[in-house]
Amino acid sequence: MRRKRYAVLRRPTPERVSGFSDGVFAVLITVLVFNLHPPELPTFGALLLLWPTWLSYAVSYLFIAIVWTNHHYLMHYATEMANSELAPQPVAFYAAVFFLVSVTYTCLIRSSLTEFQLDQVSLTVRKIMRVRSITTLCLFGVASVVALKYPVAGLGICICCLIAYLKPDPPVAGKPISPE
Repeated sequence: MRRKRYAVLRRPTPERVSGFSDGVFAVLITVLVFNLHPPELPTFGALLLLWPTWLSYAVSYLFIAIVWTNHHYLMHYATEMANSELAPQPVAFYAAVFFLVSVTYTCLIRSSLTEFQLDQVSLTVRKIMRVRSITTLCLFGVASVVALKYPVAGLGICICCLIAYLKPDPPVAGKPISPE
């Protein structure tokens, strides 16, 4: 009986990265579709009233399509993927990306919590969420600078911040936030 030998891929090849990104783009497009709703009345006029929504979806799909197409185009030129081994610049960039994500999350907190009545989200919980998001924002900023000299320390700061968000409810006595 002849045994087949299978090659074990020990490094991220461009083909593997491209395949993974295809899955990510598919998920993004699927998530966008979930909140797409038809107009209440089945008329062209009702559809025209939703033009801002449809336009924002069209721009989002166009952006995803452009990023996906360009990603595949560039992957044709890649021969192998980088192994940074915790070099300062990639870790600093990683922390900077977390900083930008944290900026958007802080904005989301600000806009979301203003919609709730005080009886749904207490002033204490609001304050804790605001302080936690601003602290995390600052720590990611510090991590991106620290990583340029001490990449392991910068990555450690990022990991600590991420661990703090494993449980989304702020650590307070009383009932957690619920969207009821």
